[in-house]
Amino acid sequence: MKVIVVGGGAAGMMAAITSAKEGNEVILLEKTHSCGNKLKITGKGRCNLTFDGDMETFQKNVVRNNKFMYSSFMNFTNYDTLEYFNSLGVETKLERGGRYFPVSDKAENVVKALKKELKRLNVKIEYDTYLKELIVKNGVLEEINTNNGKYVADKYIICTGGKSYKVTGSSGEVFDIISKAGHNIIKLRPGLVPLKCSDSECKELQGLSLRNVSFKILDSGKQVYEGFGEMLFAHFGITGPIVLSGSSVLNRVDNIDEKFTNNSICGIIDLKPALDLEKLDTRVQRDFEKFSNKEFKNSLNDLLPQKLIPVVIKRSKINPDKKVHQITREERLNLIDCIKNFKLNIVGLLPIDIGIITCGGVDVKEVNPKTMESKIIKNLFFAGEVLDVDAFTGGFNLQIAFSTAVAAGKN
Repeated sequence: MKVIVVGGGAAGMMAAITSAKEGNEVILLEKTHSCGNKLKITGKGRCNLTFDGDMETFQKNVVRNNKFMYSSFMNFTNYDTLEYFNSLGVETKLERGGRYFPVSDKAENVVKALKKELKRLNVKIEYDTYLKELIVKNGVLEEINTNNGKYVADKYIICTGGKSYKVTGSSGEVFDIISKAGHNIIKLRPGLVPLKCSDSECKELQGLSLRNVSFKILDSGKQVYEGFGEMLFAHFGITGPIVLSGSSVLNRVDNIDEKFTNNSICGIIDLKPALDLEKLDTRVQRDFEKFSNKEFKNSLNDLLPQKLIPVVIKRSKINPDKKVHQITREERLNLIDCIKNFKLNIVGLLPIDIGIITCGGVDVKEVNPKTMESKIIKNLFFAGEVLDVDAFTGGFNLQIAFSTAVAAGKN
């Protein structure tokens, strides 16, 4: 068969390789002048290929439509991904948080390995070519229109990505084209994106990185997300792994923009999650005993990062010049509450182009989960971020790309 793959990202390259291995004549159309642009910058340029864990781990970390992913993931698991890249000469290593990276720490090596395989399998790549129209007749995709003319094939796989990181080529115009051909598109939202906060303290704390903290997001007092790990303060608000993951849950909350305006969304950081209130009180009392003759502002060095101390002092409403031995029980408990419930007012998500991924996309109810074939247009397939499937950080989104691409390529 003749197969056309539209989009040369992680999913597009994997789909083209898989399809060519099945003995098909494959043409890969890429909008920019190179393949794997977004892949080169994933994991801060190190490429978090996949994760360590089982189906349950995977489903827990896929935020949207995890059941849709069951068949394709079981057909090409995270361990299949590792085995495959090892076979291409990309050695991998496991890091904390169950994340797999290339031993070289270079995403570029992953892209080179895939490009080499495309060449070996005689996949023809046509650069600077993008989709303009799908010509559908009687439920069959007959041809596609591009800026470089028409293309005709037996089967077509769309792997054009989402709308984030426009510089890599995924600018989102393709969703209108797919919609015009009859598919429902779930509203696009930024995923794995930093959060804007109205608290002036964020600017004060800019650049401060926190490790091993707990982070919750509340909607009118009701918890919608909880994560544990690393986060970072920025001039606009907060970012870092646990914050980014929280954004992909928050962006699905009903009437979220209205809630941001009404200040009904807040984040709570537990700066000492390993200690319950009683243990933290014991710890603070011990520190207070040690620094009993010092001023309060000089008593928290053992407990908190230097940059955070003035902010916590201000929030505790304890006079910074007060001698430690003069601090009342009530004041001490108020300090503990500030440490365990460091509240931030969340007023928005950063724009979609800042997001690591796009949430939303082709409605998976209209796609066969085993084959990735459209239920509306015969001989049209989808793979990767173009689908309405997204996950937390940790290699899960790349695994979605690889699993769906292999399913589409095989079928």
